[in-house]
Amino acid sequence: MTKNEYDLNIEKLISWAKAYYVFDNPIATDEEYDKLSRACLAFEQKNPQLSHPNSPNKRVGGFVLEGFEKASHLSRMWSQEDVFNTEELEDWIKRASKVATNLDFYCQPKFDGASLNIIYENGILKQAITRGDGSIGEDVTNNVKTIFSIPLQIEEKSLIEIRGEIVIKKADFEKINIERIKNNEQVFANPRNAAAGSLRQLDPNITAKRKLFFNVWGVGLNSLGYTKYSEMMNYIYSLGFVKPPMQTLTSSVEGIEKLYHEIIAVRDNIEMMLDGMVIKIDDIETQDELGYTVKFPRWSCAYKFPALEKTTKIKDIILQVGRTGVITPVAVVEPTDIEGVIVERASLHNFDEIARKDIKINDEVIIIRSGDVIPKITKVFTERRDGTQFDIPRPTSCPDCSSELLDEGALIKCQNLDCPSRVVNSIIYFASKNCMNIDGLGNKIVEQLVREKKIYDILDIYSLKYNDLQDLEGFKEKKINNLLNAIENTKGSELHRIINALGIEHIGEVASKQICLEFGLNVINLTFEELISLDGIGEQMANSFTEFMRVNKELVEKLISIINPKVEEKIEVEENPFKGKTVVITGTMSISRGEIKKTLELLGAKVASSVSKKTDYVIFGEDAGSKYDKAIELNVTTITEDEMNKLIS
Repeated sequence: MTKNEYDLNIEKLISWAKAYYVFDNPIATDEEYDKLSRACLAFEQKNPQLSHPNSPNKRVGGFVLEGFEKASHLSRMWSQEDVFNTEELEDWIKRASKVATNLDFYCQPKFDGASLNIIYENGILKQAITRGDGSIGEDVTNNVKTIFSIPLQIEEKSLIEIRGEIVIKKADFEKINIERIKNNEQVFANPRNAAAGSLRQLDPNITAKRKLFFNVWGVGLNSLGYTKYSEMMNYIYSLGFVKPPMQTLTSSVEGIEKLYHEIIAVRDNIEMMLDGMVIKIDDIETQDELGYTVKFPRWSCAYKFPALEKTTKIKDIILQVGRTGVITPVAVVEPTDIEGVIVERASLHNFDEIARKDIKINDEVIIIRSGDVIPKITKVFTERRDGTQFDIPRPTSCPDCSSELLDEGALIKCQNLDCPSRVVNSIIYFASKNCMNIDGLGNKIVEQLVREKKIYDILDIYSLKYNDLQDLEGFKEKKINNLLNAIENTKGSELHRIINALGIEHIGEVASKQICLEFGLNVINLTFEELISLDGIGEQMANSFTEFMRVNKELVEKLISIINPKVEEKIEVEENPFKGKTVVITGTMSISRGEIKKTLELLGAKVASSVSKKTDYVIFGEDAGSKYDKAIELNVTTITEDEMNKLIS
């Protein structure tokens, strides 16, 4: 076989595989495919340097991994805001309409699987990463290369992230479970679990056998230049990705509802599991203007299918202590099968909810489960009571540490940081990226250190020595030194980072900064009255903060003495043209936009990411683009970097 013949044969193999796996319309027999594939494989083995980058022979399993490496997404993978009915949908649209009117909505089915981000560079599949926490996931590139519905090579040469859902067809799911039963292995609860489990196999050969499927639903980092999301997605599908069925562009609630009910009507006939419909605003400039909340894009939501309901009986109530000490009552119910998942527990949220619904032990109730949502009780059959029911008492002491509980009404909390149920999660939170950022002190390491009795609370982190770690499994010299250095590097951190890292209920990063800026090291001894005197600090926040400090005062004092934090002084911003103004920066400047942003914030300005009627200034440089155009359209004042500097001086 010559190189030219090989290239032609590979193109034929690719077209055959695409017809079979993507279009579900075979144009060659299995025998023909296998014969040509073996011939091409023989050429590749003799001439590895001439091997085609998109050869189907590369889709076989490679070496077995010891574990998955962490990998960062080029741009964040956001979650979706869920809506469950027409009223919530209309409310979402109303919020979006404050920024733009005459909206078009791009709607598509929401497949229930494992989210995946694929990075292509120069047309070649470079890396595949699971969603993870939205910023960092696991590198599953070797496994993804075994999935035939994912092209190894595309025509688009720019750096781009293609995002979608790894799913498994219902029929293939049944076959996998039959095989697992034969091998005395635990069956998968549902197709979603099967897809996620198959994608994360350390042996790619196993993934290759599972017939996984990739449904594309979006794009991350890209430089495509489209103005409409629907047009961009049509281009993505033209690159060789499967186009999902029943996609619609509509400009009305009625149009969205029509598609929603059409999908519900045929969902059982679709080969893969669906759990709703995704709705996105079609205009990309409007998407940019709407931006994001802490968790979700404001321009996109998931319209979830109605939850499945079942009747069961409450057998008992158990109390769970969360990371922040909140006591959550959980109903133990008679085992109930809901769409392949055996449900034995249901959330009761809080004791006010129990009283409101008049829930008692031995009641017959309706429970629902929708997607990832924890099963919950929606109705109590009070008319079926037979005299065996009894009340659920409000707890007064922690079920784990016996400390006195703080009863706020809706919330009942254990404020003791040394509570066994809080220890692991409080240390994990304390060490997390947005808190003290102790690299190397992740979930499993914290669990191991607590399990091996190396640490008992947050304070013990700062007592760790080399000798404490050297006998632990997985701890070698470099890992130990890196961890100890990371802990040491937290000393001298800002005070507000420490307060935020304590995980006080209702007190987040913004409130921590505000309190520390106002009171400095006196935060430990603050009174309720002092706290509620601050703008934005309500009674619930003040009560939670003071009660936490009362219970944990000694621990916090020791922690502050060890870390010796940097205490920021409150500086009153002098009057200037940017104080209290909303500013947008766009285009290329003589210095980084990050430096300009910092300067403006020190002057009391709010630096926004998008232009609206509320914007006071747009500061523009070279290649300013759509934000500058938007400012002109809205008559927003535009100034150059030089003009900005003159105003500052």
